Amino acid sequence: MAEGSKGSKDGKSAVKGGATGVKKGVKAGAKAAKGVRGEKIWLDGELVDWDDGNVHILTHTLHYGLGVFEGIRCYKTDDGRSAIFQLEPHVDRLFASAHINLLAIPFSREQVQQAILEILPANHLDEGYIRPLVFIGSGAMGLNPADNPIRLAVIAWPWGRYLGEEGLENGIRAKVSTFARHHVNAKMTKGKTCGDYVNSILAKREALLDGYDEAIMLDTQGLVSEATGENVFLVRNGRLYTPPLPTVLDGITRGAVIQIARDKGIEVIESPLTRDELYIADELFLTGTAAEVTPIREVDHRSVGSGTRGPVTRLLQSAFFDVVLGRDGKYDRWLTRL
Repeated sequence: MAEGSKGSKDGKSAVKGGATGVKKGVKAGAKAAKGVRGEKIWLDGELVDWDDGNVHILTHTLHYGLGVFEGIRCYKTDDGRSAIFQLEPHVDRLFASAHINLLAIPFSREQVQQAILEILPANHLDEGYIRPLVFIGSGAMGLNPADNPIRLAVIAWPWGRYLGEEGLENGIRAKVSTFARHHVNAKMTKGKTCGDYVNSILAKREALLDGYDEAIMLDTQGLVSEATGENVFLVRNGRLYTPPLPTVLDGITRGAVIQIARDKGIEVIESPLTRDELYIADELFLTGTAAEVTPIREVDHRSVGSGTRGPVTRLLQSAFFDVVLGRDGKYDRWLTRL
């Protein structure tokens, strides 16, 4: 009986501790959300005031998660002009994601590109993060959205380094998540679908509560897939490795880094990777629109290489920023100037 009482107390303590951790995470999230602020939102073909960019509580996507989105960055280049990185590929992937999910976007590619070009000056931004979002509006409820309208919003806001300036410079700490990436037939892995990111949110929150910066997720076969919102790269013996695409989103920054690496004579191999290959890598880094090129210095309490940003990572990171800041004319085709 005494042991049972002690177990009950321990259980209450664990619940209380977990609740405290989640509460801190919610407060941090609320603080971050409070910081996202602008002047205008492009909604269904027109610019509206920020506070008027609202939807009905019965918006279908809000309940069931069927919607698609993109994350795009605009940089202020060294010549003072603004340039959107890989605009057309991002818009193409938005339409591909919508097609995968049987969502007919009621605007053309050209109209969506124009909306993206308009949203930055409408918010007096010369650089920032752009979020096109396709969602199902209100009307019918239940799993069949029937004839509910397909709607489109484009939002822009200032956003610094996703994983922090220090992380960009010195590397982050990551853990292999207890949450597996979706099986390819459980979700459509080539689309950026809103509801699929619950999987990423669970892994991200677990990592943060455990004291890490990011989570690396394995697929259902136990092989390395990707991080919560980034692709994974591994350097070993001068070669660059990254998981193949079956369970991995075909990241646009991923593709750019692969091209830059090959142009610099680095052999790039798309190959299945095991968890312990992360531990014995010479270098690890993540790529993504938000994360850009961010080194990993530690995985599961194991130092990666020298425990700092490695030479290959440094080279590719520097080359990437030369591209997006307009310093390398060889890749100017990747930039759309405003």
